[in-house]
Amino acid sequence: MLTILFWVLSVLMLGSAVAVVLFRNPVNSAMSLVFSFLALAGLYITLDAFFIGIIQVLVYAGAVMVLFLFIIMLLDLKAEARRTLNLAATAGGVAVLGGFALLIVQVVKSLPASAQPFHALPASAAGDVAGVGTALFSGFNLPFQIIGVLLLVATIGVVVLSRRELR
Repeated sequence: MLTILFWVLSVLMLGSAVAVVLFRNPVNSAMSLVFSFLALAGLYITLDAFFIGIIQVLVYAGAVMVLFLFIIMLLDLKAEARRTLNLAATAGGVAVLGGFALLIVQVVKSLPASAQPFHALPASAAGDVAGVGTALFSGFNLPFQIIGVLLLVATIGVVVLSRRELR
């Protein structure tokens, strides 16, 4: 049952990731990205990584996508106009995609570890949350704060750049 759920969530995640690229409307693309993040969180949960799955929903599907949607609405992006397909470019893209998929299959088949099942991960004594919190706030406190300041500066920059001039 868990294997079936894993494959269903994998197909849903990949399908919504393709929809992010194919949709012309930025809001529809952002909502497809949210669905992709939710399917990825489900994949983490099927792999018994409950903390990472919950953080995936809270941080990426929640906070980051709210920022993306805020910036999309702030910039007032319209749907991209339909263009005619260039047959040569489409055929070239399909050929590159097929070559890339063939290369990935050959690399995976050449690895001896790809035929063996994964061994069970040992259960941690302290739990996921305590280990992540200790590692984050003891060894990575300064980089964590720098990333927060970078996100704040980027958000202020978007607001300043999208502000309309008052006349």
